[in-house]
Amino acid sequence: MSSSSSASPPSPSSDFRDNVRGILAMLVCCLCFILNDTLVKAAGETLPLGQVIFWRGVASVVFVGVAAVWFGALRNARQHLSAALGLRIFGEVAATLLYLSALLHIPIAVGSTIAQAAPLMITAAGAVFLGEKVGWRRWTAVLVGFLGILIIVRPGAEGFGIWSLMALASVGLVVLRDLMTRRIPASTPTLFITATTAFAVMVSGAGMALGEEWRLMTGHEALLTLGSGLFLIGGFIFIIIAMRSGDVSIVSPFRYSFIVYAIVIGYLVWGDVPDGPTLLGIAIVVGAGVYTFLRERQLHLKTSMAAAAEPGPAGALPRDPANPRPGVVRPSEETPVG
Repeated sequence: MSSSSSASPPSPSSDFRDNVRGILAMLVCCLCFILNDTLVKAAGETLPLGQVIFWRGVASVVFVGVAAVWFGALRNARQHLSAALGLRIFGEVAATLLYLSALLHIPIAVGSTIAQAAPLMITAAGAVFLGEKVGWRRWTAVLVGFLGILIIVRPGAEGFGIWSLMALASVGLVVLRDLMTRRIPASTPTLFITATTAFAVMVSGAGMALGEEWRLMTGHEALLTLGSGLFLIGGFIFIIIAMRSGDVSIVSPFRYSFIVYAIVIGYLVWGDVPDGPTLLGIAIVVGAGVYTFLRERQLHLKTSMAAAAEPGPAGALPRDPANPRPGVVRPSEETPVG
């Protein structure tokens, strides 16, 4: 009679607590990121955008840089440099500049919804460029989600212009960033990637400011800029907690709380009220995104069950050492910086 060992599966209550922790962290993460966008948009009403990005970047670089030095992520920095890292940094910098430029001229709920189309586009890009298997159901969800985006931006309608196109272009650059993240060697520390990207975004803000009228900030503007940096850092911290807690396919759909926050804040701060077509488009994008997450979870469970059905030595069920919790999707360590 064998005794119980550490290989026994986690209890349902443990999984439940992990999922609740992950969901709460994702909700806080999205709140931090939307407050960052709100403060940048508010500061950009009176300050040049390049100056806002630069000073926000200073706060991010100081925090992330100290953490990177503390944990030794900057040791042997040269060996961590790669073409994939360079392309990832380019995608992040360009996406940040385009998205924040657009955000100053479009309602925050519209910009936020366009940004949340990224997971759908990443699914499509993974199939096209990385050869990942995507069935007709998820392709349908991608197309339906893109239809929702078209309903929101309404090409040809009054109000559609360069800023809507810039927001859409930023999503494409986010896809480039995430695809290149998958290509970065696993030996490259996450903090090294985050620190170099944050530094590049800060420098891009300084470069942008060279073509603007640089001026001293008022106390109010300084608080807005500093606050945006602090909320950005908070978003970094809580996205890592969210992605490392519980089942990522359960936690990830709560990223769409970002849109709910954006609608509420847009109304409270700027008096923006989404019209009927915009709300319909938002519902379509969210529905398509949530369906994609749930479908990926279902496929992962089928794969895990098929693997577990194969008998191992002495009739034992094999366990994946890289994922000791069958049926639980391993969380990504991708950290958004924009």
